[in-house]
Amino acid sequence: MEQNIDVQALNEKIYAESAFLDPLRVECQKVLVGQNEMLDSLLIGLLTRGHILLEGLPGLAKTLTIKTLAQAIDGDFSRIQFTPDLLPADIVGTMIYNPADNAFSVRKGPIFANFVLADEINRAPAKVQAALLEAMQERQVTIGPQTFSLEEPFLVLATQNPIEQEGTYNLPEAQVDRFMLKVKVSYPKKEEERIVMQRALYPSGDVVEPALKPEALLRARAVVREIYLDSKVEQYILDLVFATREPENYGLKKLAPYIAVGASPRATINMALAAKAAAFMDRRGYVTPDDVKAVIYAVLRHRIGLSFEAEAEQLQSEDIIEKLVAQVEVP
Repeated sequence: MEQNIDVQALNEKIYAESAFLDPLRVECQKVLVGQNEMLDSLLIGLLTRGHILLEGLPGLAKTLTIKTLAQAIDGDFSRIQFTPDLLPADIVGTMIYNPADNAFSVRKGPIFANFVLADEINRAPAKVQAALLEAMQERQVTIGPQTFSLEEPFLVLATQNPIEQEGTYNLPEAQVDRFMLKVKVSYPKKEEERIVMQRALYPSGDVVEPALKPEALLRARAVVREIYLDSKVEQYILDLVFATREPENYGLKKLAPYIAVGASPRATINMALAAKAAAFMDRRGYVTPDDVKAVIYAVLRHRIGLSFEAEAEQLQSEDIIEKLVAQVEVP
């Protein structure tokens, strides 16, 4: 659907509303070294009400990143360590009986925070994962007879270890699909790790100060929705998603045996929203194909189901996405 947009006026509005990004990054860099992709992904999630699934080895600053971002946005932070004996009530809360009053009262769980780190989400059984994912989707929690809305902004960052699978419960495809982005966290570069080591040995004492209030973030979300998405870029997003379902229609017949399940409609929606957020972070009022390319891996890598043939040939979803980007016509 075409829109009548004054792009220049929208650019000026975006430039003004995105002014917090630079001071926010400065505050985060007081503590964080490198990991810019992870931080940018968290910002995209915040700007679009999306949740993030992080895959990376231990010790790569996943907890530190979201905790630092919470401090920089003056939000509440909570961390849940997922274990096989965890219960849904340990996340959402429960009813507590008070003998003095002869009545039950609600004790809220750690899900009631602006930033929730679900550490090693695949270590908890399905009923616990489902309790978290329901809260993510509905943004509300029911405890006993009462239903409580979760306060915005609300961001869940779930982590999982890619190599240690013993004693884990893999997330079902339908639940993985609820995460807007899946980000793979890699090792830092040598010079970055040198800085990490020096900061650990000689702490600077820098304190992360709030760079914006949650209310300003909510205003920014509304502005992100206004960013112009041309019909040609819309078609580009649709072609990329449909190429995962019907590769033969896009000159990718050789990929068909490797794709068991294509990307869902959530992929289309999330790619458009993430591309708008990427444009906002680049201080622009319109989306370009490069914005789509910047977010496509994080949006699609967990939504493409690989076949046994792909696994036998050691193909990853990133290999499929790379061929999609190379083949699908760019407007």
